[in-house]
This record gives sequence, C-alpha cells and structure tokens, in this order.
Amino acid sequence: MNVCIPVLENKGLESPVSVHFGSAPAFVVVNTEDGTSRVIENRDAHHAHGMCHPLESLRGEKIDAVVVGGIGAGALAKLQAAGLEVLLGDLPTVGAMVAAFRAGRLPKATLETACAHHAHESHGGSCCR
Repeated sequence: MNVCIPVLENKGLESPVSVHFGSAPAFVVVNTEDGTSRVIENRDAHHAHGMCHPLESLRGEKIDAVVVGGIGAGALAKLQAAGLEVLLGDLPTVGAMVAAFRAGRLPKATLETACAHHAHESHGGSCCR
C-alpha cells in the first residue's frame, strides 16, 4: 500500500511531518510493504484560502491513503471524492506515522476533524492552511 504524507523537507523516513497538508512543501510516498519511499514536490503549496488542489501535485501517482497532521475541509472532500482514505496523525516523522498506520492506530479524518479556518498555526496538529 502506498501512503502519502505531507512533509516540511525530504529526509526519507526521518522527514518532519507538516501539520498543514495543502501548504506542505512536499509529500513523501511510502510503500508500506517494502519500506521504499519517494518525494513529490507540492506544486500547489502557495494557494489562496480554500483553493487547495491536492490532487494536482499527486496526479499520476499510485496512492492508496493520505496520512495528515491537519487538513482543510475542501482538501479532505477532494481527496475522499478521489477514493483516497485520509487518516489523522500527530507524530513528528514519516517513519512514526507509517508505523502508526501499519498498527492501525490512526483515525479517519472527517469533516468534523478538518480545520475550517486559517487563523491559527497549530491546533495540536489538527489545523490545515
């Protein structure tokens, strides 16, 4: 299974996770079966509020799930409409997020858990901008 995680910079499994899905500089995609990973630049990181197009940067990639620290309702709806499972996690690195994913410890993101505003930089890992 290929899991996509937004990151602040590419350091493989040690990449620091971005709590802001839409404005993360990059995404690391990890194959949970063999542990390989690859980085994808977020070409849509600088967008106006509510104008996130998360699938643009991920177009053509084989992704089964997205694990985020935070995500806006619009981006969440777009990912779910594309058939992607979106899960929440508040762990600091890609490796820790993947371990929690494998263990089944990450809850599904819902509209109730999505960030509805951009006024705060952090809500304990639950806000997206």
